[in-house]
Amino acid sequence: MKMMWRSFLISMGLLLFTCAGAHAHLIPGDVHGFGSGFAHPLHGLDHLLAMIAVGLWAAQLGGRARWLVPTSFFGVMIVGAALAMNGLRVPFAEEGVLLSVLVLGILIAVAARFPLAASMAIVGLFAIFHGHSHGTEIPVNAVGFAYGAGFALATVALHGCGIGLASVSQSVRLPVVRWAGAAIGVAGICLWVL
Repeated sequence: MKMMWRSFLISMGLLLFTCAGAHAHLIPGDVHGFGSGFAHPLHGLDHLLAMIAVGLWAAQLGGRARWLVPTSFFGVMIVGAALAMNGLRVPFAEEGVLLSVLVLGILIAVAARFPLAASMAIVGLFAIFHGHSHGTEIPVNAVGFAYGAGFALATVALHGCGIGLASVSQSVRLPVVRWAGAAIGVAGICLWVL
């Protein structure tokens, strides 16, 4: 248990130091490729929380959902980014990103269980907004493939963080994942208001 709490505190510290504020924004100085793309989701609290929440919820669902739910988010996010890069505009994209934080937090907090296809569809819907946000914020002079590979890898890493946190917390009798979901939901409300 001591090791679990140490891992949790180290992870939270790293997340706090990598997060520069709410909403993803471009990083000055590195707008040309992989590094900027990788940092994009890490510098937006909304993206960061939603992607970790996908991993938490997937692990909470268990079974095949542990991998298929994050894969669904990842695949649809890539499609959303590609559509945005080709000029398609999705209305209320920022609101959709913020709503994803709130809804995913609530789903985790109440330990919601849906059929696998429905769970994949829920995260897929939110992934359109996240992908669109990433796609529209790619700098004009960025190397599209490298930038996209960066934010794709960061997304996978954040999903992995959520799955890892849920896996580590299973050894504890406390509902750590549900508490994390409640905290994510509250953060979603705060992001919406701010």
